[in-house]
Amino acid sequence: MKFQTVAGEVTVNLADLAALQDAVNARFSASRGFALATINLDHLVKLRKDHGFATAYLAQDFVVADGNPVVWLSRIAKQPVTLLPGSELVVPLALMAAQAGVSVALVGSTQQALDAAGDALEAEVGGLNVVCKIAPPLGFDPTGDGAAEVLAQINASGAGLAFLALGAPKQEMLAARGRELAPSVGFASIGAGLDFLAGTQKRAPKWVQAIAMEWLWRMLSSPARLVGRYARCFAILPALVREARALRKRAQP
Repeated sequence: MKFQTVAGEVTVNLADLAALQDAVNARFSASRGFALATINLDHLVKLRKDHGFATAYLAQDFVVADGNPVVWLSRIAKQPVTLLPGSELVVPLALMAAQAGVSVALVGSTQQALDAAGDALEAEVGGLNVVCKIAPPLGFDPTGDGAAEVLAQINASGAGLAFLALGAPKQEMLAARGRELAPSVGFASIGAGLDFLAGTQKRAPKWVQAIAMEWLWRMLSSPARLVGRYARCFAILPALVREARALRKRAQP
């Protein structure tokens, strides 16, 4: 499934969890890094306006679908993918890392949340070794000298997998830079995934997730922050549907 950005086409290139597991395990086996992004509707809005963000997305090795609208668009285009929210990939990726003997770094949020998330991960995933926890300061610039220092610290820790919980576009931009400065590290951009593990943020109840209304639950929980964001997301949907239909027509014999 392809999406237009201001810097070129971004492709959702891993359709399901099995494909992601195969791709990540292959990188771990070869001691090669990667950058994993989880694309959603908010990202698609930003990708049409923010050239730096779009360039960072084009540098990602793996892209999966985070958000039901992306899944629905893929079905319209006859290029179906499954839902893989970034926050739900933390434990599966940690399991892969533990099985491969790969240690883990946590980046983002607050030091307290990272400590709690690290404890929760190590308790849930036997054999996991969290060797690095970095909570960047407010105003953190993924293109600045401070980001280079963060990446150097991750590299020096020996971590082979780094969970980035900085929010878009910072986490994807840091991951793209990490591919150059720490090429043996796998970077996974997982949004609020560490805060959910730490208990500092709460996800919608399972029944709300099951009916694809988590966006509404989140918006009602934080209307001042999210009403405008979701309005922009809804505004872009008609164009995305047209593009998905065009992809479907081009794929027809």
